[in-house]
Amino acid sequence: MKPESTPKVASSKMLAHQSPVGLRSVVSYLVVFFIVASSVIFLFDRGQEAQVQMVVEHENHEMRVKVSTAEHHDQQLRANEAEAQWRADLQDSGEECNWSTGRWVYDNVSRPLYSGLKCAFIFPEVACDKYGRKDIMYQHWRWQPHGCDLPRMSGFLPCRNRFNAIKLLEKLRNKRLVFVGDSVNRNQWVTLVCMVEASIPDARLKMRIFNDSLISFKALEYNATIDFYWSPLLLESNSDNPIIHRVAYRIIRADRIEKHASVWKDADIIVFNSYLWWRKQKDETMKVMYGSFEDGDAKLDEAEMIDGFEIAMKKLTEWLGENIDKNKTRIFFAGSSPTHSWASNWGGEDRNKCLNETEPIYKVGYKAPTTDYSMMAKAKSHFATLEKKGIHVQILNITELSDYRKDGHPTVYRRQFVPLTKEQIANPASYADCTHWCLPGVPDVWNEFLYGYLMHK
Repeated sequence: MKPESTPKVASSKMLAHQSPVGLRSVVSYLVVFFIVASSVIFLFDRGQEAQVQMVVEHENHEMRVKVSTAEHHDQQLRANEAEAQWRADLQDSGEECNWSTGRWVYDNVSRPLYSGLKCAFIFPEVACDKYGRKDIMYQHWRWQPHGCDLPRMSGFLPCRNRFNAIKLLEKLRNKRLVFVGDSVNRNQWVTLVCMVEASIPDARLKMRIFNDSLISFKALEYNATIDFYWSPLLLESNSDNPIIHRVAYRIIRADRIEKHASVWKDADIIVFNSYLWWRKQKDETMKVMYGSFEDGDAKLDEAEMIDGFEIAMKKLTEWLGENIDKNKTRIFFAGSSPTHSWASNWGGEDRNKCLNETEPIYKVGYKAPTTDYSMMAKAKSHFATLEKKGIHVQILNITELSDYRKDGHPTVYRRQFVPLTKEQIANPASYADCTHWCLPGVPDVWNEFLYGYLMHK
């Protein structure tokens, strides 16, 4: 203890004055002095860190889940079984630490990782502070896995150390990373670009290029490219236009992926995402097209959304198995990104959706009834067949950590591309975006997972 060290210092000094000053005495004195001095400095630093690091932990709150019908209850049981299997698979994966389970810790020292107002590449639909959001607590939450830390500057270091953009750019030197998927995957692409572009102060050494469905960020000094490619259903579909893709019903071409695959085929790292567009809304179904009109053998079948997802996963897996160079390309598949459109999931009123939410859900192990783990379990089962070919698809399991963050969505604080009606203006919750994520925010952690796999695993 510190109070006990003072008398020892005084005693050492008395002995030094009363004894002949030989070489041995001088050495002994110096050893004692440096040990005591090091201890005092260490304790002082720890005290300073405790003052600087402002961490706010909250007590757990109870969650009320509304289950309306027996059918819904059965669906929930099946979802729970899928989640349990999903977790078991992750635990059996041999990882030294399961990053996906943990808690959100308030940290206004190391968060945010960048400024959304200063990032020149941020998109207006996720720039919440620019569009009037005043509560910025959502930018200051750090994900803390149970029993370990996410990898940051060099290995698994304390949380005050930041994501190292320069190290990532060096990793990406002369390489191409491509995000493939929907607007949530674009959300992740934007945040990664913002995380790295701040480390390139010279605007002449970075650029963004739009080319139809492909958006490219280039770090010229590193000859590194970070792309996003719009392909929400992975297969060719009637929703492939990156601007005009709202259709009455969705059609996928079951045997056509080459058009999209030609864009990502030469990539060194691919991050796929496909979840949101497969979620069933009420009685929604889709069309699956076999053959082609050009060849005169076109055939349209009606299918449930989940069946369409399985068709897409099967075709993607086949393509990966036949075309990926396992010695060159690393493949990732992002887990489900939850929405927060049903406030009753956390004890609120459904009519409010996620509007005016300013803090995460604190209940440990929270899982919304509307978050579907079964789809990711299906994707994982398809990708497992590639292992015998030496091709590994790494799942970015970001679902649970994102499920807590009911506060992280743009709601009304974003650019509206279509003028609002009088009814919408009178009822802001009716047009609140509870699907995408404000930046800086939750997707930053998704990219910390990606960074961790690329740099340390």
